[in-house]
Amino acid sequence: MKEHFLSSSVHRERDYARQYEYLVLTVSPEDSLPEARRRLVEHSEYGKWELERSVLYLGGGRRFWLRRKVIQVQRTV
Repeated sequence: MKEHFLSSSVHRERDYARQYEYLVLTVSPEDSLPEARRRLVEHSEYGKWELERSVLYLGGGRRFWLRRKVIQVQRTV
């Protein structure tokens, strides 16, 4: 199971007004599906990630795209 972060410089047309950071979770056919589900739940609960897209490939591999909004803090002083 691999995790790959995409930078916030990745822009999609529907996210034009907002900036998101992306996490791609790749699960091979040999990996346990309950383990992948556990990781997705952990990322969503503790890291504030939301599932944007999931794909099931012919060989049994899966790929999940998670995203979260980039919070830009404005200095007040």
